[in-house]
Amino acid sequence: MTVTTEPVAVQAAKPYRLTPVDGTTPDPVLVEIVAGYLASVEMEVETSISRTSRSPMIRDAHDFRAGIHDRNLRKLTGRSYSALVHPVARDFPLDTMKPGDVYFHNDVYLSEGGIGHLPDLCVTVPVFATRPGDAEPSVVAFVQAFGHHDDIGGCCPGSMPSGATTVYEEGLMVPPIKLWDQGVPNEAALRIMTRNSRMPDALAADLDAECSACLMGARRLTELFERYGCDTVEACFDAMMDATTETYRREILSKIPKGEYTWEDYAEHDGVDEPMLHRQRITLTKTGPEDEGGERLILDFNGTGPQAKGPINHCGDYADGNFLIKWLAPILRNLADSPERMAELDVNEGVVPLIEMKFPEKGTLITPIFPAPTNARTFVILRLLGVLAGVVAKAVDGNMPADQETIRYTGVYGEDFDGHSYLMREVLGGGSGGRHYADGEDTIHVVPDSRNLPTEFTESRFPFIVEKLGLAKDSGGAGRYRGGLGYEKHIRMLKDANFMSIADRSILSCWGVKGGKAGRPFSVVLDPGGPNEREFDALTDAEPIKAGEVVRIRTTGGGGWGDPLDRPVEEVVRDVLWGKVSAEGARVDYGVVLASSTGEPVADVDATEALREQMRNDRGLDEPFFDRGPGYERLSGGAKFAEFDFIDR
Repeated sequence: MTVTTEPVAVQAAKPYRLTPVDGTTPDPVLVEIVAGYLASVEMEVETSISRTSRSPMIRDAHDFRAGIHDRNLRKLTGRSYSALVHPVARDFPLDTMKPGDVYFHNDVYLSEGGIGHLPDLCVTVPVFATRPGDAEPSVVAFVQAFGHHDDIGGCCPGSMPSGATTVYEEGLMVPPIKLWDQGVPNEAALRIMTRNSRMPDALAADLDAECSACLMGARRLTELFERYGCDTVEACFDAMMDATTETYRREILSKIPKGEYTWEDYAEHDGVDEPMLHRQRITLTKTGPEDEGGERLILDFNGTGPQAKGPINHCGDYADGNFLIKWLAPILRNLADSPERMAELDVNEGVVPLIEMKFPEKGTLITPIFPAPTNARTFVILRLLGVLAGVVAKAVDGNMPADQETIRYTGVYGEDFDGHSYLMREVLGGGSGGRHYADGEDTIHVVPDSRNLPTEFTESRFPFIVEKLGLAKDSGGAGRYRGGLGYEKHIRMLKDANFMSIADRSILSCWGVKGGKAGRPFSVVLDPGGPNEREFDALTDAEPIKAGEVVRIRTTGGGGWGDPLDRPVEEVVRDVLWGKVSAEGARVDYGVVLASSTGEPVADVDATEALREQMRNDRGLDEPFFDRGPGYERLSGGAKFAEFDFIDR
């Protein structure tokens, strides 16, 4: 082992450490072993949950996460985001915890920002090990899991009422409680929760799966501490966090020029008021090496709009924005030297010292005042990912992906042929944004490892058939690198039911950058092409569907990157051949004219050159850096671009 020394300023910036800054560093091989062990335990916990849970949302769609945290509440694993241990430690001192204890909460306002809406139920299990000289084991870490459950009560099936005006309408709120006491479940609390759910059996099974999996993970971690010793393992934890901090500072923050940059984007509706621009703004300040503690980013959210009447608010300002920092930080990985390197970069607590949050006063979309509703808070936290990507794009000449919107909930509910109540709800994906080196990906999801519900499963369990499932042609934004495509799904009901949707980007589009065009928005249409055709609102709880009627769902396409007239003609022709772009889209969006042919598409070279030249000549001289699509003009009162959409503003 070697001694490490650091500047006083850097030491002062690390009060969260478990070991002294000027102590010894562990064997780097052992650090890798410990990091791999943690990742393995996290994966084992998630695998256990997915194999023993019951609800489609948890078991099949995999809309849940596990995380491992140390006794200082730092997130150690970086495969995906997770909730926070802070609210449990706030209400239950660590020295009062016992082996076999399991803690539970879903209260948004008492979660310190780690839980966004009530259907996200969080289970936390302390890990125990005996330190040298101690007679009894003490808390050394935590294993946690949280996931989106089918129903936790409230005024509509699924606990996500689109017109909610208070959190009381959204379901049962549970502050941090001890759900298991030294291995004994609190049956009274479990009975209260299941009694409030429309899906009590699934909820009980899911909670049992999550508690059991986290207890198993805690046993695995105890074995790690017993094998190497508490001090050595905690030194490895510190080394892991330090490595993340320095790697991001060296490889990511160094790509952003020192300065101040501002950009904003919008949610389009809140389920209560008429559609409008619900503003979310970030002013990004990149400091220099002279900054105390080293270079870092300051994210200032002042200028964000007031909290909405409806349920799109997000409690982001708790615990100094600790959850929001780790939620947003993965966007920064796009500045890595290569896609392969980007995939190697974890987001754990080591990113927190690099990002300072500045929040507006209480009463905004990200600083709501209790009891403001929050069930559709994805409209805000997903938009903030895009706002950060956009403001960084202004700083780095567009070398960030265009926008994506890859999460929304749709579902049907009613009674099946046996008269039993059911709820089928899935989290749908969409296209990711084009990048400065490649097209966007088709039909992805922002939640790692998440999945759509297989057609074979839904048709065997629910009273409908899936008549079509494929890519939504022309949905990806045009660009030198095209935005990824969303998908199109047709569901034919076999029995009367109700349709629900919790979705944004049905008016506004995923924006394109540096000449790239916006993607196509989300839409749900009943009886497409038929006599009863009508479009559903993207935020709705109970649209009736008759047996025999078809619902068509089209998810968003990602924004395009770069000038679409610079896209090689052969790539456009290939997209037409693959069914990703129509012949009309090739002409209108890319200036590529296809020759008349009954075989494979072939470009008319002369006509294409003439059309592209004409399209370039018809452009304005002062084009904005971002393209928001026609929906922005509709909601802005006629403006085609926003104040900050130019690179020098």
